[in-house]
Amino acid sequence: MKHRRPTVCIVSPALAAANNGNWQTAARWQRFLTPVAQAAIAPAWDGVPVDALIALHARRSADSIARFRDAHADAPVALVLTGTDLYRDLDSDASARHSLECASHIVVLQDEGLERLPPAARAKARSIVQSASRLIRHDAAHEHISFVAVGHLRDEKDPLTLMRAARLLAARQPDAATAAIRIVHIGGALDAALGAEAERTMQACPHYRWLGNLPHAAARRWIARSQALVHMSRMEGGANVVIEAVRSGVPVLASRIDGNVGLLGRDYAGYFDVGDAQALAALMQRFATDPAFAAHLRGQCALREPRFAPAAERAAVRALLADMLADVETIPPAKPRAARGTPRAPTITLTPMPTPFPPEPAP
Repeated sequence: MKHRRPTVCIVSPALAAANNGNWQTAARWQRFLTPVAQAAIAPAWDGVPVDALIALHARRSADSIARFRDAHADAPVALVLTGTDLYRDLDSDASARHSLECASHIVVLQDEGLERLPPAARAKARSIVQSASRLIRHDAAHEHISFVAVGHLRDEKDPLTLMRAARLLAARQPDAATAAIRIVHIGGALDAALGAEAERTMQACPHYRWLGNLPHAAARRWIARSQALVHMSRMEGGANVVIEAVRSGVPVLASRIDGNVGLLGRDYAGYFDVGDAQALAALMQRFATDPAFAAHLRGQCALREPRFAPAAERAAVRALLADMLADVETIPPAKPRAARGTPRAPTITLTPMPTPFPPEPAP
């Protein structure tokens, strides 16, 4: 008997044009589910019957979740909670809390997120850690210590802390190592005032460059070419960009928030307090001047890296759908693959990136 492939609607308020983490999650989950289901991404549920609904964002997808639950009282709904859901909206927004009640399954994107849920929601929740392909960097002799930050300029991402840290570094009397620090900041100015401040920071700090919004592939190449990622967020569900850095062998200097701690571990040595530009500047300076510290962060990230492999996330996403449809539809089992030994990660040769910095002045 031939199995009917189940139909799934993935509701994502952010679509491809947004070029953000929520879209990357939706697109990746669609790829994972396509071999076992008919999975489509939409900004909202359009009323067409489907076997299961997977919705990102409790508040922004609240209308789709409520309408789907009203139309299909017993159909499975998986709610994927974002950072603003967990760390803001569930405390203040009734529609977000209603989404939590409507969901038959709840997903957080790092283990610390489970602790934020009320007991009733925690009982139907699980953690699915996101993944990224491995982008291998090729180390060459570096004249500069390059830090990169990737995230649209909006308050939740706290870009001002990086800009203030850049100014603090510029104001210090540097040694040879800290003088070699370069900061590349990638992300569209969703807040015009933050974009204007980035422009002013570039004028004041020759070692800081804001490149604006870039395609995802280009941002990944900048990460892989850097010595460290700086991630300043005030709130995160579990940042794709942190995972992409670790999968490229690039350590992270991260704000001490649950979304980062849940990915990097409670004992990770590369944290700074949220909004503390002084601490971030000191951490960047230490990374640039202390090779043992930089190596320690790389080693800690290397231990976490296997958790972020696509195979692990793919298995977890398919297991989620199988659990959702346990009483509705049986998903055909995947055909076993012939054993071929341990696959080797492809080595990707990165093309040279243009430098965003002016040439060094002549001595």
